[in-house]
Amino acid sequence: MSNQRQIRAYILPAVLILVMVVSVLGVPLMQSGSSHVKADPGVFVGVAFGGNTTEQAFSLIDKVKDYTNLFILASGRNPISENQTKVEQICDYATANGLSVIVNVGVKESDHPGNWNWFWDRASLDSVKTDWTQRWGDKFLGIYYNDEPGGVQLDAIWRQFYEYVGGNLSRIDFPAAQALDEIRQKLYAYVENGTKPDPDTYDLEADFFIRYVIAQDPGMANLTAAGLQTFTSDYGLYWWDYLGGYNVMFAELGWNSSTVEQIAQVKGAARMQDKQWGSMITWTYNQPPYLAGGDQIYNQMLQSYQSGAKFIAVFDYPYNQTRYGVLTNQQLSAMQQFWYDITHKQFEDLSKPTAALVLPNDFGWGMRNPTDTIWGFWLTDNRTQQVGVVTGMCLSYYGAKLDIVYEDPNHPVSSINYQKVYYWNSTAI
Repeated sequence: MSNQRQIRAYILPAVLILVMVVSVLGVPLMQSGSSHVKADPGVFVGVAFGGNTTEQAFSLIDKVKDYTNLFILASGRNPISENQTKVEQICDYATANGLSVIVNVGVKESDHPGNWNWFWDRASLDSVKTDWTQRWGDKFLGIYYNDEPGGVQLDAIWRQFYEYVGGNLSRIDFPAAQALDEIRQKLYAYVENGTKPDPDTYDLEADFFIRYVIAQDPGMANLTAAGLQTFTSDYGLYWWDYLGGYNVMFAELGWNSSTVEQIAQVKGAARMQDKQWGSMITWTYNQPPYLAGGDQIYNQMLQSYQSGAKFIAVFDYPYNQTRYGVLTNQQLSAMQQFWYDITHKQFEDLSKPTAALVLPNDFGWGMRNPTDTIWGFWLTDNRTQQVGVVTGMCLSYYGAKLDIVYEDPNHPVSSINYQKVYYWNSTAI
């Protein structure tokens, strides 16, 4: 959740207008307090804490505990994640206040740059799963591991890769390096000779990402072996994030991307692969105030909820703008209103398998703009324009009811009872 980009504004929902009017009149619309049991909204709603101290975490929990049920310890690169005692103190406090927890144990860079911290030093993570499950029960949901693997893949400068390494990779007796060398040879042929790859064969790139970026990453492999549920956030390539082994993907709603398109991608991938998904409300701006206003946050949360998200969280980082990180009273009020609404009102269910758009097999196009990369290695090919056109048509017609999926013999679109199925080379809907 970094290098955020601006996203479009949304119309202020009528319910927030009502809140403002009632507030002016001095009539209470909502009541909060820890003296009553919260209603179950059927979805995990909360914050992704990006602070630096246990005191900050405790203060944020106290602030939001009456209108959330999820706390993500998202501090991946600071002293909290290096310290097992602090991790457990924060999660003890969160669970004692009725919140479920997802733990990011992060990277320890202070002593040994690039090495994982205490968590990964263990030969097996079985004991961690047992200890934390016994300690927090079913409120321990799993581990947030790594961040934006698909986005990093899309935005890396792979096209210059061959210039830096030449043919040296072919002499490294390491499977990941050898796989990269095969891709390097394709890049070399393209850059030196103008030879474009067959647009139907991005299998090398897909396999490299699934196998070496995710599945065989040492931390991911240990988590999978221990049966710990794994989470992360991304802004592209959700289909292959799941294939690599992630149990739950958060679609990052923010930046310069379409909310409905991000939801369509992650929702379709999750449905086809029988996984769960969520939304991470992240930055709108690269500078203060970072997050969008309360009306837009409410709208993104509600759209996620109606689309079937199992997890909805707001990314609270950096932790230096307000007492609660970057969260202002306006944004916290929007979260409180959202909780009240989903526990007291009925909304249209947009999560049913209505329509699917099927894109080509292994077609790892970022889809954020017409010139987005394919797997980070390639520029647009002869299919990207048509894919972009038909995607826009389907989203315009179906909105949040659309799933974006991929041709995959292991996950055939016929396995889901969609009312309507479109393919990328369709000319009309």
